[in-house]
Amino acid sequence: MSEAKPTATETFRRARDQLLELRSDYDAARERFTWPRFHQFNFAHDWFDGALVVERGDQVALRIITDDGRDDSYTFAQLSRRANQVANWMLEHGVVRGTRMLVVLGNQVELWEVTLAAMKVGAVLVPASTLLTAADLADRVRRAHVGAVVTRSEIAERFDDVPGDFFRVTVGGPRPGWRDYSESAAASPSFVATHETGANDPLLIYFTSGTTALPKLVEHTHVSYPVGHLSTMYWIGLTPGDVHLNVSSPGWAKHAWSCVFAPWIAGATTCVFDYERFNAARLLDVLRDARVTTFCAPPTVWRTLIQLDLAMWQTELREVVGAGEPLNAEVIERVRSAWGLTIRDGFGQTETTVQVGNPPGQIVLPGSMGRPLPGYQIDIVDPTTGRIADEGEICVRCEPERPVGVMAGYRSSDGGEDERNEEAFYSGRYHTGDLARRDANGYITYVGRNDDVFKSSDYRISPFELESVLIEHPAVAEAAVVPAPDEARLSVPKAYVSLVAGQVPSRELAGDILRHCRERLAGFKRVRRLEFADLPKTISGKIRRVELRRAESMREEPSDNEYREEDFT
Repeated sequence: MSEAKPTATETFRRARDQLLELRSDYDAARERFTWPRFHQFNFAHDWFDGALVVERGDQVALRIITDDGRDDSYTFAQLSRRANQVANWMLEHGVVRGTRMLVVLGNQVELWEVTLAAMKVGAVLVPASTLLTAADLADRVRRAHVGAVVTRSEIAERFDDVPGDFFRVTVGGPRPGWRDYSESAAASPSFVATHETGANDPLLIYFTSGTTALPKLVEHTHVSYPVGHLSTMYWIGLTPGDVHLNVSSPGWAKHAWSCVFAPWIAGATTCVFDYERFNAARLLDVLRDARVTTFCAPPTVWRTLIQLDLAMWQTELREVVGAGEPLNAEVIERVRSAWGLTIRDGFGQTETTVQVGNPPGQIVLPGSMGRPLPGYQIDIVDPTTGRIADEGEICVRCEPERPVGVMAGYRSSDGGEDERNEEAFYSGRYHTGDLARRDANGYITYVGRNDDVFKSSDYRISPFELESVLIEHPAVAEAAVVPAPDEARLSVPKAYVSLVAGQVPSRELAGDILRHCRERLAGFKRVRRLEFADLPKTISGKIRRVELRRAESMREEPSDNEYREEDFT
C-alpha cells in the first residue's frame, strides 16, 4: 500500500520546521534546505487556517498598540473568522479571483483582515501607502488595472477624480458613493473556497519605491512571498510564540515581510506600534512593555534610537535585525554596548525575500551584510565581463530552478510582461542592480546601487562607505554622498548631512566633520565638499540620491550652505 502524499500544509510545515531546527547551524541549513514546491497553495487556507488556527487559535496573532494609548489584540481564530466574513462580503460585491484590489490602509486590524480575505477569494492585492497623493493613486489604479479599492474614509476624497468603474470601500465610516467596510460584519463567518489556488497565481503587485525612476510593478505569486519568506523567518531568528515588532509602513514590501508572512510562518505574534509621529522613546517603551522578543527596524530608525541611552530600557529582546539599507558599524556597536545584542543585517528587495543575511549564531563582520541564506545561491558578477568576480553585481542564480522567493516578474501597464524582465533575468540569473564584494569566507559587503557608485580621479567611490564614516561623527544623524563636478578630478565626493537634535549648522562644525573624514579615509576617497540639508526621501524612507545628483549636475555656483575642503587649508 503506497504512502499517502503529504498535503501542502504538511509539506510547508516540514520545510519550516527544518529551518527552525537548524536556526543556529548555518552550514547545515544551507546544505540541507530545499524550497518546498507546490502545484496549489493558499497561505490563508492551507497555513493560517489549516495550521495556525488549529494549533494556536487562542494565541494572539496580532497586537496593535497606538500612540494614543489603545492596545488591541486579536487571536488567530478571531482573525480567521473576520477574514471569512470579509471574503464572503467581497464575493457578494463582485470581487472575485483575479480582481486587482488597491489597499490603502494604515496599521489597523482591517489591513490584516483584508489581506487574508483577498488570499481566500483569490484577489490580487496592490498595497499602497496612505501618504500617496491623488496623482500617485490615480497612477496605481490605471497601471495596475485596479477593480476594487479599500481605503480609509478620510482619504477617500483623493479618489474623487480617479476615473474607473471599480468597487469602492471605506474603512472608518461611510462616504457617498462608497460601501462601508463595517457591512462585512453581517456576512457569514464560514468560508468555503470555490476553486483551488494555483501556486503561480498572482497574489501581490507592488510598486517599487522609485529611488531612481518611475516605480515598477512587481508581481508575486501565492508562493513567492508566502513561502519565500521562509528565508526571512530564518534570518530574523523567529520561533513559535515569539512577539515580533517590525517598524515599517503599510504599502511597502517590508511590511508584508515582517508584519505578515515571516512571523505567521513561525507561529509568532505580530506586534505593531501605530503612531502619527515617530517618537524613539515611546517605541522603546513599547518594546519593553509589550515584552517584544524579536525586533526589526530600518537603519533610519536605528540611527534615531542610538541617540538615546538605550541602557535605560531593559527589554526581553533576543534578536535584533535591520533591513532596507545597509547598517553602519557605528550603529551596531552602540546597540551592542547598551544591550549586549548584535544587530544583524539582511539584504533583499521588493522583488525577492531576504537573499543575504547574518542569521542567529553566526559571526557578524562589521560592515558586512552576511552570507547567502538557505535556498539562495548568490553570484557576484562583474557587470562589464559577465564573469564571477570578487566585486560586482549581486545576482541570484535562477538555473536550474528559480528560488521560490524571487518575483514572477515585472508587469507593464497593459497587464503583460514588462520588457525589463529580459534585462533582469538574463544569463540564468536575477540581476539586483546592487553592487557588493565577497571575501574569502563568503561574507558579502554592500558597495551601493549601480546608479550610485561613481568615479573620482578614475577611482570608483562607494557612497555607502563614505556615509558610514560620516555618521560616526557625533553630530551627524544621516548623510548622503554624491558626485560633485570638478574640473581636475571629473568629480569629487560631496556629502549632504542632516544633524542630530541640538546641533546647528556652522562653518566650525563643517570643518570638524571634514577633518573627521580626512583622518579616516584614504586620500582618493575623502569627502571634499559638505552641505547641511534635509535629505530627500521616498515615502518608504529611502534616501533619493538621484535628486541630489541631479541638483549637483545642474549647480553653477556653490550653495550658501556648502563648505569645501580648501576652505579650511
